[in-house]
Amino acid sequence: MKKVFKKRAPSPSYISPNQLTMDCFQTPFEQQLNPKNRWVVLSRLMPWDEVCNLYLKNVGVSATGRPPLSPRVIIGSLIIKHLCNLDDRETVDQISENIYMQYFLGYSSFSSEQPFDASLFVDFRKRLGMENLNAINERVVMLKTRLESGESKSVPPSDPNESNSGETENKGRVIFDATACPQDIAYPTDLDLLSEAREKTEQLIDQLYVSGLHHQKPRTYRRIARKRYLRTAQKKNKSRKEIHKSVGSQLRFLRRNLISINRLLDAYPEIPLKPKQYKYLLVVNTLYAQQKQMYDSGKHSIEDRIVSIHQPHVRPIVRGKSQAKVEFGAKIHVSIIDGISFLDELSWDAFNEGSHMMDYVEQYRKRFGCYPKELLADQIYCTRANRAALKEKGIKLLAKPLGRPSAVPIHVSPGERNPIEGKFGQAKTGYGLNRIKARLKDTSETWIACIFLVLNLVKLAGVALPCFMARLILSFSAKRKLDNGSQNEDEIKGQMIFNQQILNPCLIKIIIAV
Repeated sequence: MKKVFKKRAPSPSYISPNQLTMDCFQTPFEQQLNPKNRWVVLSRLMPWDEVCNLYLKNVGVSATGRPPLSPRVIIGSLIIKHLCNLDDRETVDQISENIYMQYFLGYSSFSSEQPFDASLFVDFRKRLGMENLNAINERVVMLKTRLESGESKSVPPSDPNESNSGETENKGRVIFDATACPQDIAYPTDLDLLSEAREKTEQLIDQLYVSGLHHQKPRTYRRIARKRYLRTAQKKNKSRKEIHKSVGSQLRFLRRNLISINRLLDAYPEIPLKPKQYKYLLVVNTLYAQQKQMYDSGKHSIEDRIVSIHQPHVRPIVRGKSQAKVEFGAKIHVSIIDGISFLDELSWDAFNEGSHMMDYVEQYRKRFGCYPKELLADQIYCTRANRAALKEKGIKLLAKPLGRPSAVPIHVSPGERNPIEGKFGQAKTGYGLNRIKARLKDTSETWIACIFLVLNLVKLAGVALPCFMARLILSFSAKRKLDNGSQNEDEIKGQMIFNQQILNPCLIKIIIAV
């Protein structure tokens, strides 16, 4: 006879024998903050006064209603979100739990409460916009020139309207390149788009139909349409004939629903739909016209093709890469100068960056007051017209020359363009540039611009920490000489003042060129 052993319930001592109570758990809040922490360094790098004034100048503050949030909290929260690659809710939770993040946001003391609701991030992106974030980026980048030059006053840039008659010498090296920023959408296929549009029209019919206003509710055949869609969509291997037949079926169902919607709208004195629903109706009509034209002509491409009914501004960007030949999102052009990134152009339509190269060169002159001395670019920029324009301005193009190879090989080292390729990789893998989760057009642009602001802050933090340590060493050395009774006290005091005003990049009241 077998013995039956009953399992014992675990006693509290076996569950967590070393767990302390809340009263006995010690916290390090009595200690001072670590000055080398990244958030402490970044907080002193940011010119908060100018940034907040720029925000208030463009956004404004209402005199009535609830007091607004501090601009430092708004901009700092966006920086924290993209620097840590967090979603909106997780960012708010991290801020309420991290004392260093609260110091970065300008808190006077630690608070366990959330700074704001996570849904406000959408309003922050709408208010800031890409132009304001680029302006903030321009002001923050001036710190790098200030830190490396060690000048007491920033040298104002020359007037970009002046002619380049040899008075201003070309300086610096710039690297040009473009990339795509994919949106967070499902891979679009004609069959999936038509099925999604059909389901949206069915929702609009249910919303527009009123029993007292309309004689009879239109039939949608939604169950039959769904079955026909799944019959093809769920197949692992689909032939072209099957896809073409299923697309034609969904087009006919969608056309029937659009006719029914127009009949329902005729009974209303004015359009009863909300702006969001009316926008969906316009997008679905455009999508039907595009898909019908491609279906009749047997093609799979059309101008301004809609790839998502929820984000109709997104366009396909053909890149020709081995992993992703077509990406769906915005295309950007970036300039790299001494490791600092500048967002020159952002467009939702594909563009040829080679034809816009001289515009980017003029933007360089507007930023720094002179043309670059050397320009490193891809083969797409190296047209004859661009080469002639660069030669006229005295800019050396680091690229393969035209014509037959010369006896002395002149070529660019394979690693010359690594900085900008590495910057794209850092932005996409570390800060979410490869998956833009914002759904609106303007909020997506703000999302992208904020990522490049974070890239520059990370670069500046690496420059600022050595300068900060050098300032501490020199100040300590000067103070020690003064305490020992050195004869030249005026010179030592002047050195201490110089160290505090010039070598200390952590001063918030630093003078920055506008």
